Amino acid sequence: MLALSSTWTSLFELEHLSSYLVAGWAIYLVWIGGWIILQKREPVATLSWLIALAALPYVGFLIYYFLGPQKIRRRSLQRRQTRASLPAPPAGLTPDPDAVELARLGQSLTGLPPTTASKVELLIDGGAKYQALLDAVAEAREHIHLEYYIFQPDHIGTALRDALIERARAGVQVRLLIDAVGSGKCKHAFLKPLLEAGAEMAWFHPMKLRFFWKRPWLNLRSHRKIVVIDSRIAFTGGINITDEEDERRRDDAYRDLHMRLEGNVVLELQLVFIEDWAYATGEPPISLSHPNRVVGGVSAQVVPSGPDSPWEAIHRLNVSAIQDAGKRVWLVTPYFVPGEAARMALTSAALGGLDVRLLVPKMSDSRLVTYAARSYFDELLDAGVKIYEYGPRMLHTKALLCDDDLVLLGSANFDNRSFRLNFEVSVLFRDEDLCRQMAELIEGECRTAVQVEPERNRALWRVRLPEALARLVSPLL
Repeated sequence: MLALSSTWTSLFELEHLSSYLVAGWAIYLVWIGGWIILQKREPVATLSWLIALAALPYVGFLIYYFLGPQKIRRRSLQRRQTRASLPAPPAGLTPDPDAVELARLGQSLTGLPPTTASKVELLIDGGAKYQALLDAVAEAREHIHLEYYIFQPDHIGTALRDALIERARAGVQVRLLIDAVGSGKCKHAFLKPLLEAGAEMAWFHPMKLRFFWKRPWLNLRSHRKIVVIDSRIAFTGGINITDEEDERRRDDAYRDLHMRLEGNVVLELQLVFIEDWAYATGEPPISLSHPNRVVGGVSAQVVPSGPDSPWEAIHRLNVSAIQDAGKRVWLVTPYFVPGEAARMALTSAALGGLDVRLLVPKMSDSRLVTYAARSYFDELLDAGVKIYEYGPRMLHTKALLCDDDLVLLGSANFDNRSFRLNFEVSVLFRDEDLCRQMAELIEGECRTAVQVEPERNRALWRVRLPEALARLVSPLL
């Protein structure tokens, strides 16, 4: 202790110490500033990172190293091999004439063509989703593929694990891919019985700090929720495996939406899983036999998005769908932190006379994101957007409804994290009946929500200042 104190005293007695510190800080700024600038991100996000890191010398480097934006170059050979295994789209399938441009955009961004779903069932809240999932798992005969951001070892997590164990013992091939951060509570002791039953399991972007020379992918998570059973039935949407989303067990469970799908669209969701499994395990892509194609049904297009592509597919599809709308734009999202393009599209639609509605939670599970979202309300309200805050339960639904025939559903929030950092998956549907169901659902949610008024009470210290500060860091959220 005495030696440490002596060393500390000697350090401050060094001649020109302040000059050395300033020089070191300048070198640090030039080095890390060049690193950030060369990534060619949006100017606002780049400046936000530069200011934040300049205010945190050296410590800022660690923050950026672990949490800063990164791009991932997936194995192109894996992508080509798995895409080649996907059957061609049904013969004669052509999208609605009004959707041709949007369908082509989706295919150019993702490589996945528009296809069809023979059945689309909306599952509202966790109770409906979990029961439908357990029923489908019980009927599996060949394989069960699951990919989740959150898989908790709680009541529903245990029930699903035990159902998978039963199927694995019956000879069904079970593969489980879960995110290493979102499912951090899912320990080896919980998963061991599943592995002993013959199932396979992998972690998406596990932390490997021993490889200190490689940047960890702490901030790049798989937010996807995909289940594919026997290449015939698929589940996707916003609901994770956790009691926090089961209204049968908790009064404050999230309000959420999921889908049960059948038909050709299942093969495209299967492909997304296969790519993620090959990427996470480093193994060759899984080879599976596919059922016969189904003719007709609901027009559907799977839209995966993630930091392995520079095109921000889900972001672009959202913005393009809003710009193409001619009657209404209804957006439901738990996290609303729009970029300039998305904000411009929403306000332009409202200024053009469309019925534009935004439904968000009254208070999300992140106070910072809630304040950041509210910082955009004034601009939207001035343009004519109707904003509703849902409560007391946390709203977790992600949906975009445009006109009477287009709806985009999936795992992606309307924020920078989902558009740029997370691996997400959505499905774009063109179907009037499905859109009618979604319109009825959203209208019902709006009736129980509180509409935000332009002339609301907004105290400086309690409301306006926190919102302004949250908006400053919104490019980093």
